[in-house]
Amino acid sequence: MEFAVSREGTTLITLHGGSDTTARDDATEQLAATLERLEDDGTVTAWTVDDAAVYEHPTAPFDPYTITLEFSITVVVEADDADAAAAFGADVIDDTLERADVKSVTYTTAPAASTA
Repeated sequence: MEFAVSREGTTLITLHGGSDTTARDDATEQLAATLERLEDDGTVTAWTVDDAAVYEHPTAPFDPYTITLEFSITVVVEADDADAAAAFGADVIDDTLERADVKSVTYTTAPAASTA
């Protein structure tokens, strides 16, 4: 049976930006581009980048910003039941984000499975 497995989380992106706003916008665009590529590849069926906030301000000129981004991601998996789908989907999401080089991922929700 086919299940859609969703998960929400946060990630940190460190980059140089001219201001808080520029850094948040650049980090959002960077994560969105990564998730969009995963969707184009057919690995991810849905995603959102919900919020971006400055996690760590620069301590000196030319130091980078660290931005925390909230996101959601959904994959489709084959499994016998919702519990098995949630466990397998969580692994697929972990592997997918790792291969896409999305670092410092912390999940804020447990994986949720629903019939696709």
